[in-house]
Amino acid sequence: MFEQGIISAERPFDPTLKEGIIHYYDIAAMITASHIELLVAEAAGQLIGSGYARIEDAKPYVRFAQYAYLGFMYVAPSWRGKGVNKLIIGGLKAWAQSRGIVEMRLEVYHENTPAIKAYEKIGFSKHMLEMRLPI
Repeated sequence: MFEQGIISAERPFDPTLKEGIIHYYDIAAMITASHIELLVAEAAGQLIGSGYARIEDAKPYVRFAQYAYLGFMYVAPSWRGKGVNKLIIGGLKAWAQSRGIVEMRLEVYHENTPAIKAYEKIGFSKHMLEMRLPI
C-alpha cells in the first residue's frame, strides 16, 4: 500500500508507467539483502517516510569502486518539510559510510522541483540528465 503512494506521486512525472497497480520494489528481498539498508519513518503507528540505500558497483573509470544508490524515497504529503527526508537520508548515509562508501546517488524526475530542492538542501547536486525519445 505504501509503495502505491510512491507510484501515485510519480505518475504525473512519468507517462511511460502502466495504468493500474504496478510494483517497483521487492521489499521482502530488500529487507534481507546484505547490500541494502531499508529505513522507514513512522508517527503514531503510521508509515510516513521511506528510503533505501543499495550498494552498487561503480564504473571502472571512476575514483571509487562502489556507491550507494538511493531509492524508495518518499515522505507522506502531510509530513513534507518537517525533516523526515533528512533523517532517512542521514541514516542511509551513516550506513553507507560504515561500509566504506564515499558517494550516494539517486534519480529524481527533472520536473519534480520540490523533491529536487529537498535533495539539494541536504547536499545533493545535479550531475547528469537522462534524456528519452519515444520512437
